[in-house]
Amino acid sequence: MRVVAGITVGCLVAACSGPASVGISDKRLVAPRVRNLALSRARVWHEPAVPIERVDLSRNPPGPFGDSDDVVCAFVTEAVGGTTPKFHCRTRNGLDVKVKYGADNPELPAEIAASRLLLALGFPVDRVFRVRSVRCFGCPTDPYSAMQCLEGGGAHDRCLAGASPSEAVVFANATVELPFEGARIESTPDQGWSWYELDLIDPHAGGAPRSDVDALRVMAVLLSHWDNKGSNQRLLCPTGMPLRDGACAAPVAIIQDLGATFGPLKLDLPNWQHTTLWSDARSCVLTMKTLPYGGGTFGEHVISEEGRQLALRLLHRLSADQIRALFASSGATQLNQVVAAAHDPESWTAVFFAKVRAIEAAGPCPSQ
Repeated sequence: MRVVAGITVGCLVAACSGPASVGISDKRLVAPRVRNLALSRARVWHEPAVPIERVDLSRNPPGPFGDSDDVVCAFVTEAVGGTTPKFHCRTRNGLDVKVKYGADNPELPAEIAASRLLLALGFPVDRVFRVRSVRCFGCPTDPYSAMQCLEGGGAHDRCLAGASPSEAVVFANATVELPFEGARIESTPDQGWSWYELDLIDPHAGGAPRSDVDALRVMAVLLSHWDNKGSNQRLLCPTGMPLRDGACAAPVAIIQDLGATFGPLKLDLPNWQHTTLWSDARSCVLTMKTLPYGGGTFGEHVISEEGRQLALRLLHRLSADQIRALFASSGATQLNQVVAAAHDPESWTAVFFAKVRAIEAAGPCPSQ
């Protein structure tokens, strides 16, 4: 079994318990006015370093974990939240990662596909790596249930029964997530940002132009990112940027959790196919009203023509071969519970480009 990141079993018993130095967000709270000022100056998109048409969407993004890696790490007893099985794990070189597992968990391929796509187009998100396996030393058999037990006030020995720092539990076909590196900017715990708050971004204060913000909105609706409560997005000060009392030189607003996409549930091809992007295409009113929670924090929004055109310029650079490879490599076509057509990457590709055509057919939108 290939071991990545230079980890040995010996370190997992002792040395791996040291502090992590990469990918850990600063969770100190700031005053609401400081947080809102940072949001007004946030950026949401940048020109991709690699030309979109050259990105290999069949492979993991650049980073420490390859598609065929067997990742070794030590269990970290940190709260996980959410409803999908996951846990935190630490590698010897200080990487604190989030591991999601479950052979029939649709959130894994959904998050792989959505994050690869947004990264390729220039929208900053957490990097999600699909790996052959994760060998977790100190893990209980079901770490997610164990953490729920601990968070519910259960006794440590009872909740973690059977776990040993010298023994590993192996999770096949798991995902390893590295967060966008930076310090959180929030005035309440897990505040993140809600989609209606994007109206606070002010290009005159140094924030993203409306075209960038509207292009992000278009992508969120295309992906059916319906679980969009504030905690599923993050406002960050990237690592290396000045941060004093929450004042950041270049804040970034990112989507944190992309597992509830391609639905309106998770990885649901028939419903994704029939989910509309517009409540009024001629007037360019984007909507998530037909999705769970009535669109959540997104609601409806009139986008600018500049935002629609930016989204189209990015999407038009993608080929059918890239999108087929995206869905095939994510594991979307391999889930047992998907309908017959969803086992064919061509079906996903056809729906994807039908949605692109729906963006083309709208408008013209109001100019910003």
